[in-house]
Amino acid sequence: MTVDVQATRDVVDIITGGWRAQALYTAVKLGLPDHIEAGRATSAELAKSTGANEEGIRRLMRLLVAMGVFEGNESTGYRSTDVSAALLDGPQSLRDMCLLYGEEFYSAWGHAHHAISTASSGFEVAYGQSFYDYLGQDAATARRFQHTMNAGSMFFHQVPEIFDFSGGKMVVDVGGGGGHLLATILGAAPDARGTLFDREHMMPKAREHLAATIGLDRVDLVGGDMFESVPTGGDVYILCRVLAGWDDDAVVKAFENCRRAMADSTSRLLILDRFVEDENSTMLPALWDLHLLMTTGGRHRTVEGITALLTRAGLDVATVTELPMETTALIARSR
Repeated sequence: MTVDVQATRDVVDIITGGWRAQALYTAVKLGLPDHIEAGRATSAELAKSTGANEEGIRRLMRLLVAMGVFEGNESTGYRSTDVSAALLDGPQSLRDMCLLYGEEFYSAWGHAHHAISTASSGFEVAYGQSFYDYLGQDAATARRFQHTMNAGSMFFHQVPEIFDFSGGKMVVDVGGGGGHLLATILGAAPDARGTLFDREHMMPKAREHLAATIGLDRVDLVGGDMFESVPTGGDVYILCRVLAGWDDDAVVKAFENCRRAMADSTSRLLILDRFVEDENSTMLPALWDLHLLMTTGGRHRTVEGITALLTRAGLDVATVTELPMETTALIARSR
């Protein structure tokens, strides 16, 4: 039997992906991007700054340079790249994403065989409780999760381009998290008002962000559960990346609550989410879908699947628009 060298190399590249992810996680955990940006350019300097072993740092840096995270070597000194710049501590950093993926999410993926075999959450096996219950009890992880969600918000600025929020509309962001999407929308539509609706533990961070961006005089913050009820009287209700962790009946209930709460027949429901395709899928949607199984036991749906759930809730899809970051916008109206 002839050995297929390329196939062997492909297998090795795939199975060592987790090693590369953990190497990047360790670099972020040690703060290496910030230390190198500050001019600490050798393993000795990095070891002294981080308290880590110098040989361990040197071997880690060898891999990180090969991965393109940093440039340089021990002789010339290590330098930052565009990749490491994205990991510097700051408001737009991917630092918390790396920490969350390297710790809690990595532990969840450690139970991939169980999760796939049973179609249930690997996170619950690792931590003994649901992901959302864990977030409610661990403020540090909840903060990292919100920052991770914010890191995937590059499409937010285009949302006001696909829907007209002007004319004094009341915008209700259901599961609005830290308020970044609502702030973007209200910033683009100065005559609009907003309500951010989410669980109580999200209110402090949302209040802080909205106060610093558009001001609390244009927005109400309401704590609650979208499966029980949502604030009434909205002209547009938004569900942005909040449906994938829930089963079909729960999603239909959330849709029904939004429909019942709408101000009138001109009100709309705007769904912003990733959707999968069963044929000719690209890599990232397939990965995100399986990741949801690991973390929440949930899944990404097809556009046809979410349309069927909207129909059950008495809503019809009026428009479908593609956005960056492999996100799709569905605009639905009451039947």
